[in-house]
Amino acid sequence: QVQLVESGGGLVQAGGSLRLSCAVSTRVVSVGAMNWYRQAPGKQREFVAGITRELATNYADSVKGRFAISRDNTKNTMYLEMNSLKPEDTAVYYCNADCRRYSGGRSNYWGQGTQVTVSS
Repeated sequence: QVQLVESGGGLVQAGGSLRLSCAVSTRVVSVGAMNWYRQAPGKQREFVAGITRELATNYADSVKGRFAISRDNTKNTMYLEMNSLKPEDTAVYYCNADCRRYSGGRSNYWGQGTQVTVSS
């Protein structure tokens, strides 16, 4: 079973910054597209940002200009630099990755989530 391990969440004041990390902790053949999603209380999970293995990125309109996604293919790790945080960014943040397994085939996997809370 492929595991994604997230870290970096926490409590921050509005206007502050946080950096999230997501590591594929299981040995895999390769990691394709990686994404960040978030889910606020009472709301559906929503896309935040994505990055391909070739480092092409895309963002939700709500975070453009404030968040930056990156990855290190040598470490199978993805990052989300979050700046100018707003209370509405408060949510559980989940990473998602497309992985090719040594046992054969490729599947999409989710991390366990990390809480980000922005106080006003």
